[in-house]
Amino acid sequence: MKKTFKVNDLDCAHCAAKMEEAIKKIPGVAGATMNFLAQKLIVEAEDSQFDAIMKEIVKVCKKVEPDCEIVLK
Repeated sequence: MKKTFKVNDLDCAHCAAKMEEAIKKIPGVAGATMNFLAQKLIVEAEDSQFDAIMKEIVKVCKKVEPDCEIVLK
């Protein structure tokens, strides 16, 4: 499954790249793209584990940039 999420308060392109690399290392993630200019995250992951994977993605992103928020709606 591939989904797109809005990202709020992503302040730097370097942080976006670090988040993208960390997300790609999460088990179950088939692909990820963090677009700094568009403030969007595209995630491709297994359908059965998508919610659990997204929780892990939020944790990883908070470690890189604590003020960053991924809108999961």
